Amino acid sequence: MIAAQLLAYYFTELKDDQLKKIDKYLYSMRFSDETLKDIMNRFRREMENGLGHDTNPTATVKMLPTFVRSIPDGSEKGDFIALDLGGSNFRILRVKVTQDKKQPVQMESQVYDTPDDIIHGSGTQLFDHVADCLGDFMEKQKIKDKKLPVGFTFSFPCAQTKLDEAVLVTWTKKFKASGVEGMDVVKLLNKAIKKQGDYEADIMAVVNDTVGTMMTCGFDDQRCEVGIIIGTGTNACYMEELRHIDLVEGDEGRMCINTEWGAFGDDGSLEDLRTEFDREIDRGSINPGKQLFEKMASGMYMGELVRLILVKMAKEGLLFEGRITPELLTKGKIETKHVSAIEKTKEGLKKCMEILTRLGVEPSDEDCLAVQHVCTIVSFRSANLIASTLGGILSRLKENKGVARLRTTVGIDGSLYKMHPQYARRLHKMVRRLVPDSDVRFLLSESGSAKGAAMVTAVAYRLTEQARQIQQTLAEFRLSKAQLLEVKKRMRVEIERGLKKDSHKEATVKMLPTFVRSTPDGTENGDFLALDLGGTNFRVLLVKIRSGKRRSVEMHNKIYAIPIEVMQGTGEELFDHIVHCISDFLDYMGMKSARLPLGFTFSFPCHQTSLDAGILVTWTKGFKATDCEGEDVVELLREAIKRKEMEDPEFELDVVAIVNDTVGTMMTCAYEEPTCEVGLIAGTGSNACYMEEMRNIEIVEGNEGRMCVNMEWGAFGDNGCLDDIRTQYDQAVDENSLNEGKQRYEKMCSGMYLGEIVRQILIDLTKRGFLFRGQISETLKTRGIFETKFLSQIESDRLALLQVRAILQQLGLDSTCDDSIIVKEVCGTVSRRAAQICGAGMAAVVDKIRENRKLDHLDVTVGVDGTLYKLHPHFSRIFQLTVKELAPKCDVNFLLSEDGSGKGAALITAVGCRQREADAQQN
Repeated sequence: MIAAQLLAYYFTELKDDQLKKIDKYLYSMRFSDETLKDIMNRFRREMENGLGHDTNPTATVKMLPTFVRSIPDGSEKGDFIALDLGGSNFRILRVKVTQDKKQPVQMESQVYDTPDDIIHGSGTQLFDHVADCLGDFMEKQKIKDKKLPVGFTFSFPCAQTKLDEAVLVTWTKKFKASGVEGMDVVKLLNKAIKKQGDYEADIMAVVNDTVGTMMTCGFDDQRCEVGIIIGTGTNACYMEELRHIDLVEGDEGRMCINTEWGAFGDDGSLEDLRTEFDREIDRGSINPGKQLFEKMASGMYMGELVRLILVKMAKEGLLFEGRITPELLTKGKIETKHVSAIEKTKEGLKKCMEILTRLGVEPSDEDCLAVQHVCTIVSFRSANLIASTLGGILSRLKENKGVARLRTTVGIDGSLYKMHPQYARRLHKMVRRLVPDSDVRFLLSESGSAKGAAMVTAVAYRLTEQARQIQQTLAEFRLSKAQLLEVKKRMRVEIERGLKKDSHKEATVKMLPTFVRSTPDGTENGDFLALDLGGTNFRVLLVKIRSGKRRSVEMHNKIYAIPIEVMQGTGEELFDHIVHCISDFLDYMGMKSARLPLGFTFSFPCHQTSLDAGILVTWTKGFKATDCEGEDVVELLREAIKRKEMEDPEFELDVVAIVNDTVGTMMTCAYEEPTCEVGLIAGTGSNACYMEEMRNIEIVEGNEGRMCVNMEWGAFGDNGCLDDIRTQYDQAVDENSLNEGKQRYEKMCSGMYLGEIVRQILIDLTKRGFLFRGQISETLKTRGIFETKFLSQIESDRLALLQVRAILQQLGLDSTCDDSIIVKEVCGTVSRRAAQICGAGMAAVVDKIRENRKLDHLDVTVGVDGTLYKLHPHFSRIFQLTVKELAPKCDVNFLLSEDGSGKGAALITAVGCRQREADAQQN
């Protein structure tokens, strides 16, 4: 018993001693964590070089764009063919993708031989052979009459500019067919298929095996965004943000990048880590100086590395008592499969004895132990190197996403990873050490790269079909020039109906006279009060207008709240409250006894009978004060002023004008720019006014001069004249609104409703499975959630998709990159139509003015106010462009208004006072 223990102790001592010697001997192949982190950082730098426009030509890690923009989302379905050409065998598969949970993918495949004379013959022969095999396969499957989408796995370095095009950079792996390098392999294959003449195939995608692996795994796990091959060769791909890929136009979304990482180090950046054995392998290879990282890490070279180490150790008397045999000196005698066998835990040493015996070196037990340890060091180095480069990709993904912890899946294929007994465990462990703040799932690719090609095709097919259907939906919003000219023409018809006495009553565009007969001429002078009532707050302003050389407008204002009980109480209470606030303001300004002219901006529908008389048609915006509708609001204000005078004789006001905010906008701009004769509000609501010839306004007496007409154009279309361009989404918005059937034009082009139109479209696209994985969240069901300010933010050119996703997440919508692209397009389409139909309305107005004046060419300025016009990144540009296109004989200048409802009211009052004095002098 003691003897056995002594023997075991002796053997362990011997083993430890032997292993330490080898560790020391192969010290340069063993890397510390610090070194691995350094390799990881070097690789990150190389990735950046490959992605950069200026650095890519000289970069060793080429970072080739694959034009695969999306991983499977589980909704793919269809019948596909996959071709897999990358070695001595050529595989064709038929892949059926269904929504069947038990067996979502069914595959039938056939392997065809690729003889050497074809591999080394001409390109024409090679592709004729592929097309011939494909015809044979389709014949056997009885699908020659169908035109199925085809995915092509072509595992050679290619430059792509789109998904269905791949220009071969250089042949590798024994292939040498002439006339193919520098050519598009899809074109060559299509030509060969055409020559066959008895079937058709639609090649939708060319992918390399790494991308195929990622896509295969991506079908089973939608978090998969990295693919790795660790086999004969090694490579990786991953999903990169498009904004970082300089070689491809656009910055929306992501694209899969084929890193071609085997060439890492070809510029000398790994020289300090390469050993004499690596250099010897490189010298003896068919491509010296190329693919240096691959030569250190992939299966093709691992056995050979071990052989070279054993030869050197034997020469130095450290192994086999210095015996060296011709077999041991023969290249390729130790293969990677032998390394895997030797490293098996139980039978490894026995296998080692067999393999070494075949090489004739008569190994001892200690020799076997030593060789096993050499194999371990070589394969461990490979796993560590791959862990470093993979760590580089994962840390980049984490940074791109801006998350504290990365959750992702890596799809893996390749014989070394699959067959080596310890490799996978070592790789996983080291990745977790190098990228600690990540949860990485490693998924083994089943049925490899060919199924992946079918998946890429399935995704491309889904995206093409989805894009077609989304474009079909949005096509209704994309109005042609002919349609916009038709909108302009109809607006003109409605304008005429509103102006004519006999049709005015039925007209939808009311063309209300404002009794503002001229724009400011610069002689306005004096102090004026302005009231601005249009919401839950109202303002009182003092406006000091000075004429002469130093023309100026100085304003002071104070905002007062209107309590809900006053808004919904009696008319008397409401107007008493307003007068009380005016009195407070005059006290505040120290102007108690001044008798000032007052302009009243009253932003509710009114029928005016003179400049200072306006009958309230109906309350809106939550006001419900009794005894006001059908009454003259100026009279109601004057009565309240009288009541105030009773208790305070010093208090006296002169109400000169009642004003609509659109007219105020025109007047404010006209004060700065005399050619301004049109006003536009493009904000929460939409309206316009302009200077019309008195002779055309049949509902007002007199034919001389001009008068500003408040169009109230929001109601354009209420008689059904726009029904042919209204979509189902416009109808849904109308049906859910407080005033169904009213203000239809406004509901298509004003800020209050654009977000709501977008929400209706998003709900429909989600129901059809194109968005948010088909899940309609509670948020999306909520009316008014999609405010117009979000549209402005989402459409901002400066916003990357990540920020669009952040906005959607604020709204409780968990979106992918693809979702964000679609949402952005929907927003852009809806706001573009709004700007265009608003522009068509304005074109009708300026052309009317031109024709009124019998001019060939009109120069005119439009004063504009409103949040949509001011804050939306594209609205004003598209609006202006549309006016220019639809009214080519008018040169229209647009001027932003500052405070139309305050300053504008004071200016109207000033013009009114001037007019009053002129009238008095005439009389």
